[in-house]
Order: sequence, then structure tokens, then C-alpha cells
Amino acid sequence: MIERTLFKEEHDMWRETVRRFVEKEIVPFHDQWEKDGVVPRSLWLKAGEQGMLCCTVPTEYGGLGLDYLFDVILFEELWKVGASAPGFLIHTDLVATYILSHGTPEQKAYWLPKMVSGEAIGSLGMTEPHAGSDLKAIRTKAVREGDEFVINGQKVFISNGQSCDILVLATKTDSAAGAKGVTLFIVEGDRAGFKRGRNLEKLGMKGQDTSELFFENVRIPASNMLGEEGGGFGVMMGKLPQERLAQAIRSATVTETVIQWTVDYTAERKAFDQTIADFQNTQFVLADLKARSVMARVFTDKCIELFMHGKLDPVTAAMAKMTTSELHCEAVDKCLQLFGGWGYIWEYPICRAYADARIVKIAGGSIEVMKMIISRDMFKGRLKGRSTA
Repeated sequence: MIERTLFKEEHDMWRETVRRFVEKEIVPFHDQWEKDGVVPRSLWLKAGEQGMLCCTVPTEYGGLGLDYLFDVILFEELWKVGASAPGFLIHTDLVATYILSHGTPEQKAYWLPKMVSGEAIGSLGMTEPHAGSDLKAIRTKAVREGDEFVINGQKVFISNGQSCDILVLATKTDSAAGAKGVTLFIVEGDRAGFKRGRNLEKLGMKGQDTSELFFENVRIPASNMLGEEGGGFGVMMGKLPQERLAQAIRSATVTETVIQWTVDYTAERKAFDQTIADFQNTQFVLADLKARSVMARVFTDKCIELFMHGKLDPVTAAMAKMTTSELHCEAVDKCLQLFGGWGYIWEYPICRAYADARIVKIAGGSIEVMKMIISRDMFKGRLKGRSTA
């Protein structure tokens, strides 16, 4: 097999630390969190105490100042055990990096130490009932009144929405300016007029709170602006390759994991006086998935390397997200089939993995959007109409 060459000894030691934390603090309680629809704040504080959150944040802001691979390891170890409940990825890989990259010195000094410690939980408010992948179509408005902005609008499908203490919120400060009218703000979780709606009941990822959020005359100081006025769309587009890379890492990891679960199960489970693994169909299905999972892992690791050198472009990130997401969904479907009726029982990890998987073709940009990004690059300067994309 092709050896992963990204990681050094310090990364391997960190992986063992993370694995022990996950086995002790997450696995025994995950079933209950799925019933509750949210993880307790105590988990965030424990994770912060152990240095699990926002590993790349510099030491001057309370972080460990480590490289991106330390975050990757945390995400991989969570997904290997099917721990979809903790919303650490949104918090660490997106919200914290938005603030680190575009926040003022005051914003960084105030929020990043709290996010590192788990005292403040981060969330990203972009999607609206009328705007998903098309972020320039958002309707949430922020109107300037002196030294303040007044925000009105609604968001939906917001991960960590019930729990968040800090929300990076996408708004329109100029409705007539299209993408150039989008501005980002930091909204504190206890701001008057900021209301949390339902904790939405989902097909999968049941332990991660996903919410409707409402903003009714929410007043925030102009100093809460994140980046430049009208610059929010560019900031969001700049962060999408990182978000899509994280989705690819998840899909590559889950694909490998469910294949191994299925190998172990079919090698023991018997039917017609032989194991399920003895059937040629089982061997062919798993061999095909295994070969493609290795290719997905090699490509994803290369994308991690490119990202760490500032060279991961949007098209390559879209390719990674598209191919790994499709393989992820195919793998959980075919592997569940080999579990037979037991694969349809919730207590079996493959059942949960199947339910959790469906979102990967939507989150971070749908598969269709990924194909548009790739095809537009292929036909750059040669398309006459938008429909061809």
C-alpha cells in the first residue's frame, strides 16, 4: 500500500493523544448526544483544556501555533469512530481562520483565546432559505446608523447554531451591488434581537446542532465588521478551498473506515455455510472500493500539501470535494448492503455512517456546483452561454 508521507513523529504522537481523548470523552457519550441533538458545553471545555481546538492559532492568542496537520488529525480521528456530533470543524477550520485572517487586532485578541479554550463556540452564518450555494443572493441586511449597523434577516442550516457564542455572519450592506454588497460581521450570541429557532431534525449527523437563526433589529458596533465593507464575498470565496478540502478529508477517511468495518464483518458473518467474504461478489465490491479509496487518499493528501504551501486552487479543491464525496456515498451504500438487515439497524455504525453521508454531496457547495467550477475552467474563454457550465 502507498504510505502516507505527510506526517512526522510529532504528528503520530499527537494522533495517539487525540485517539485517547476521543475514546474517553466522546465515544461513550455519543449515543446520548444524538438523542439530545447537541453536545454539552463541557465537552468543548475539555477539548480546549487538552489543546484540541484551533491548533493553528498562534501562541500570542492562546493557541499552540502548530501546523494544519494537527487539525487534520483531530478531524480524522473523530470521523474514524463515526463521531459526527462535535462541531469542531466549523469552529476550528472556518470561524477561527476567518478571524485570524481578517480580524482586527482587537477582534483576534478578544475572540481567539476564548475559542482555543472552548469558552466561546464558533459558528458561520451564511446559508438562507433563498440562498445556499449562491451566496451573493443572501437577503439578510445590515444598515448603518451612525457608528452602528442594524441587522435584520434569517439564516438556516447553521451548524453549532444552538450553541454558538460567536457568529461570523454574512449580510448585505448594499442590496444593489450584488457580490460587492456582501459584508461580514461578528455577532455575539447574547446580542439583543438575535434569536435561535428550531434545532432542526436531520437525516443524519443528529448530535450536531443545526439551526434556524433570526435577526430582528440586532444592533452591533461598526467595529464588529470582519474585513472591509463590501469585501465579504471575496473573503468567503477565498476560504472555500479550505472548506472543501476539509470535506474531502472527511470523505476519504470515512470511506476507508467503512470498508474496513465491512471487511471485518463479512469475514465473520456466515450465510449458506460460508462467510459473506467467501462470495466473489463481496470480494469484487470491496476490491473496487479499496482501489478507489487509495486513489482518493493520495489525491486528498496531495491537496493537503498544496494547501499548506498556499497553492490549493479552487478548481483542484472542487475536484477533491466532488470525487471523494461521490465515493463516500457509494461506499456507505455498498458496504451497508453487505451487512444485510443489520446494516439497517441504528446501533450499527454502518447505519449511522449511511445517514451521515448524504450531506457531503451538499455541504460546502453541491456536487453540481463543483462540476460547474471544473467545467468552466476546462472551457475557459470558449463558452458562449452560462448554461453550458
